[in-house]
Amino acid sequence: MYHAKSLGRNNYQFYTEKLNQYATRHVQLEAGLKKALQDNEFHLVYQPKFNVETQQIVGLEALLRWESQELGIISPVEFIPLAEETGMINQIGNWAINQACCQLALWHGQGFEHIAVAVNLSARQLKADIISTIEVALAVSGLPAHALELELTESMIMGNPQDSVAVLSQLKALGLTIAIDDFGTGYSSLSYLKRFPIDTLKIDQEFVRDITEDPDDAAITSAIITLAHSLELNVVAEGVETQEQLNFLRDGGCDQVQGFLLSKPLTAINCLALLNQEKNS
Repeated sequence: MYHAKSLGRNNYQFYTEKLNQYATRHVQLEAGLKKALQDNEFHLVYQPKFNVETQQIVGLEALLRWESQELGIISPVEFIPLAEETGMINQIGNWAINQACCQLALWHGQGFEHIAVAVNLSARQLKADIISTIEVALAVSGLPAHALELELTESMIMGNPQDSVAVLSQLKALGLTIAIDDFGTGYSSLSYLKRFPIDTLKIDQEFVRDITEDPDDAAITSAIITLAHSLELNVVAEGVETQEQLNFLRDGGCDQVQGFLLSKPLTAINCLALLNQEKNS
């Protein structure tokens, strides 16, 4: 019944073994999520963001990972939508914000004050009391507000653009920076884009992947870079995996990149090692 409803209602679906397996998995994951925080099963990894010209690390994106004692490693693609659906994303997301702020504050104290950290926000978090959550995280960690960046997808903020402008303006007033993730994959409204108090546009890897082979992807990417710079916004390209892609983005004026070509997501220990290696080189 729920499967039929998820497909748009007013239809019927036959029982299959695959559907039963999906339902069982769904129940297992939901039960696992409820105790994952208390059992300390979540952790963050950090993917560096590099200046295109210097290839120096200028920031980190904190990414949530879940390793269940019972179910093993669970992909974010699987558990984050479930956390959204059940409402647990608020509690999990708040943990991630606090963890990322405390970790970066520690690295700042070790001499890496120029590094910022980006944390992804969900639609539910944006509707919750996100302002006080951020204020507490910054106060407890001692991290300066300008070192924290919040990433939101364009579909999320365009779901209710007027409310989004109000909330983002409050967040911006705290002194942090705001990025629009996966730009170009949702339903952008250029009239609202200029009203959002944002600092960065992130080009989705869907466009970057075939940037050197597909003229359409190349044209879209170049257009996003030009649009962003005309609005005095920073541009970050995701999913950079080849030197050819990096060359194209550099020639096109992209500001920052992240992807497996330069670094995969790293544990906190390995991330610090990379920062120290760069500092001493």
